[in-house]
Amino acid sequence: MTEISETEQSNQNSPTPQSRLRVQEWMQAVITHPDGVAAGIDSPTAYRALAVDPGQVEQVITRSQKLSAVDRLAVYGFAYFARLLECLAEEFSTTRHAVGEQAFQAFAFGYLQAYPSRSYTLGDLGARFPDYLAETRPADEDDSNIPNCADFVVDVATLERVYGDVFDGPGPEQMQLLTAEDLAGIAPEEFGMARLQTVPSLRVLDLRFPVHEYITAVRRGDKHVVPPSPQPTCLVVTRRDYICRRGVVTPAQGAILRSLIAGQTVAEAISSAAETPGVDERELVANVADWFRTWTAANYFVSVVTESSNSSEPS
Repeated sequence: MTEISETEQSNQNSPTPQSRLRVQEWMQAVITHPDGVAAGIDSPTAYRALAVDPGQVEQVITRSQKLSAVDRLAVYGFAYFARLLECLAEEFSTTRHAVGEQAFQAFAFGYLQAYPSRSYTLGDLGARFPDYLAETRPADEDDSNIPNCADFVVDVATLERVYGDVFDGPGPEQMQLLTAEDLAGIAPEEFGMARLQTVPSLRVLDLRFPVHEYITAVRRGDKHVVPPSPQPTCLVVTRRDYICRRGVVTPAQGAILRSLIAGQTVAEAISSAAETPGVDERELVANVADWFRTWTAANYFVSVVTESSNSSEPS
């Protein structure tokens, strides 16, 4: 472990827990600074913990026979970022496969500089990595609006992040879910104003590529997998029996599910679907009852709230 220097200890007169806490806060600010320990020493965060100028670092951290205090801190800083890069590479393994190791390391390090880790858990580390890739993607060279490789990479990272969120987040396994009998028991005149509470793991994504198949192939170890061609894909992701499940749905189905997740009534959700470009309203009306039965069987819903009851819990 890095030792607190004798000078620092004597200045603190047998350091108290509070003084040691300030040293810990200072070291954290220095080691985790995205621009390196030198910038960390000069940072306002470090200075608020301990008023230490760059030339006074060895009053806080002792040097070794071979390394100065700053060099010793740099070792810790390198190990810190190496661990974060390792975590990102593990979470976004298919993104790394798609762009190659060198490019992924550059993207990941740039991300850590733009969005330094602020959470106590590494589970939150990659939360904005897809956003970063979208923000830093190269500008399109033409006005064709045809999705390109940059869009493909963003889609892959987006879905990988959703898989992680769904797998690690709350799921329906311990919940009493809505059954087909519960759904059939809703009076027809009340169904339109009913609100169906969706399971917490349910997600709906609009993607430009069918990257779900690509991710599955890469993770399965297929050696000859190639990126798919652009194809608008509406994907539903959820968790059942502690396994992530995904499936392609139509834009109308996606619009209904997205509205239900947002807390809208069944009628409002169907109205949103009817306004989706390319949707045949007569076909929508003919199929929507079957969709709700299919989704109920797939464990998408927890409960239903109607006007005649504050909450009709599943029996």
